[in-house]
Amino acid sequence: MLATLELVDYVAVVEGPTAVPAIEAVRPDIYVKGGEYENASDDITGMIDVERAAVEENGGRVVFTHEETYSSTRLLNRHFGKVGATAREYLQRGSIQAAETSLAELLEVVAGMKIAVVGEVIIDHYVYVEALGKAAKENIIATLRRDEEIFAGGAIAAAGHLASFCENVDVISVIGAHDALDEVEQLINEALPESVSTSFVRRGDAPTVRKTRFVEPTYVRKLFEVYDMNDQPLDDENRKELHERILDKCSTADLTIVCDFGHGLINDETVGIIESLPGYLAVNSQSNAGNIGFNLVTKYNRADLVCIDALEARLATSGKHEPLAELVGQLRHARPNWDNIIVTDGSRGCIVSEGGNSETIQIPAISQDVVDTIGAGDAFFVISSALLAAGASCELAGFLGNIAGAIKIGIVGHRRPLEKIEVQRYLTTLLK
Repeated sequence: MLATLELVDYVAVVEGPTAVPAIEAVRPDIYVKGGEYENASDDITGMIDVERAAVEENGGRVVFTHEETYSSTRLLNRHFGKVGATAREYLQRGSIQAAETSLAELLEVVAGMKIAVVGEVIIDHYVYVEALGKAAKENIIATLRRDEEIFAGGAIAAAGHLASFCENVDVISVIGAHDALDEVEQLINEALPESVSTSFVRRGDAPTVRKTRFVEPTYVRKLFEVYDMNDQPLDDENRKELHERILDKCSTADLTIVCDFGHGLINDETVGIIESLPGYLAVNSQSNAGNIGFNLVTKYNRADLVCIDALEARLATSGKHEPLAELVGQLRHARPNWDNIIVTDGSRGCIVSEGGNSETIQIPAISQDVVDTIGAGDAFFVISSALLAAGASCELAGFLGNIAGAIKIGIVGHRRPLEKIEVQRYLTTLLK
């Protein structure tokens, strides 16, 4: 539509989160913005000042229009929005309508925090295959290998999401010695910016945990999964080194995030050390195919935030059919030293229980458009943890965690981490 206008010579799509790369490439004499950007304090992303500086550095000037404005985002939300009726109704709540201002203030606090992430490094290996059909002599599906991608996941992906929100992030974990360390270290280095520091124990009797998934590429459907790991507990020497690194990095952290994937890293002694840490403590104890039934979140007696999914809540309470809100009450009774509890429930959103309160709040999911669910729960967990530690209410942290999860399910594997700007813009878009 733009290209067909007589006065338009050329149209290009800017793929980045800001216009700065385009400004530096085009070096415009005049850069035009709507009047709503004239007061820089109204721009929650703060990017108008950055864009103005880029324009002026290249000899141009910024001009603001003052015509009647219509929000294309608001029109799209109203007529073509994919947010369901329940979510739209929830977005009208006064506490959520004020979330933009609250988020900006909370992100300033998060930016100045020191955050430590404790958890397993997981190498997520996607092998893309095309189904050929049933094998002639076996009851199996034959596939043709097409491509592959390898990602640094687990605690590394979690720290990557935090990197654009906070410049002081540490990762404490274990990597194996049975695999190609150069490959593992290269993946980690590519996944993390320099602002994230790593502290690894090298485990001599195991590989770095690797999960290989065979994936149909068109719809990113997983067909089969293979684990490479030794989930035996660490030996005494490695355990002692791990505890020393946890105490060194986490004792001065404002927030310690425990991504407990249940693959041999954390035992009862480690739990005791983690629970003794002075800062804000956020815990997720994951149930997955490699540990199901053996890595219950109830092994933690104290936490400022416990964030689990619906299955993990059911396993921890042996509650197969009860409503999740009832299970949260059972968890509160069993673990009175848990402060905030969040239970995520996939397409149904999440429920939150704040500050020892037995009442729960249901927060609907924001998006149902799923490309890949891998790592969505971890993105939800780390973002909601950081915001809670910065002073957010549990409801607001859960809502913004839903936004983080909604963004993450649109990303294949761990191709890229979340960015602070996209979380802010996603929130702004929802509230228009």
